[in-house]
Amino acid sequence: MKKLNLLAFFLLIMASATAQNLTATEIVQRADNNRRGKSSMSEITMTIIRPTWTREVGIKAWSMGTDFSLTLITSPARDRGQTFLKRGRDLWNWQPSINRMIRMSSSVMGQSWMGSDFTNDDMVRESSIVNDYTHKLLGRERVREFDCFKIELTPKENSAVVWGKVITWISVNDFVEIKTEFYDEDNVLVNTFNSFDIKSFGNRRLATRMEVIPAERPNQKTVMTIINQEFDITIDESFFSQQNMRRVR
Repeated sequence: MKKLNLLAFFLLIMASATAQNLTATEIVQRADNNRRGKSSMSEITMTIIRPTWTREVGIKAWSMGTDFSLTLITSPARDRGQTFLKRGRDLWNWQPSINRMIRMSSSVMGQSWMGSDFTNDDMVRESSIVNDYTHKLLGRERVREFDCFKIELTPKENSAVVWGKVITWISVNDFVEIKTEFYDEDNVLVNTFNSFDIKSFGNRRLATRMEVIPAERPNQKTVMTIINQEFDITIDESFFSQQNMRRVR
């Protein structure tokens, strides 16, 4: 038993030492890889909370790397079947209620997604937190029960991004994004993102509940809860097509 404890302690020290030597960009890359995997499928409930009402949206999402994603709205009935597709930098929205395929431009990325406090960019990920920003390690801070790297992200020149600045806190041990603050071009806080209920998915540790609270409306928020998550699924690039947007279920 003592040998096992010593081994666990040694592995913990080695992991901590490795984390200490990482650059800010490497930390952000690890967090991004941890969240994505090579491919994935998610079932999610999004709850939009307002002072006088609450609305739930059912979501099923597939992704492959950073270039391909398809998001299906499964509920409520009036939105069921609506899909969002990303192929590289091309973004599309299929709206079955009006039988229309809409190409999404960079100008709509900062707008609300499905009436929530998440932006279109948050959900369809036109911008890349790894490639479209420069990263600066500001130090380490405690966020709730987590020891975190505090990293500032600033947009690279000519990057098509929504935010003027992002500050994120990533856990030292698991590389989970615990908290993130999003600022506009005038350095004014717009949204605060917090992660809760960290759970294991194979060799990954992920948050299963995420909340976004707008700075100007602290009495409202949007909560995303992961119901099911699978990584490294078998999926082909052809799955992420406009044709499949109309028939995926």
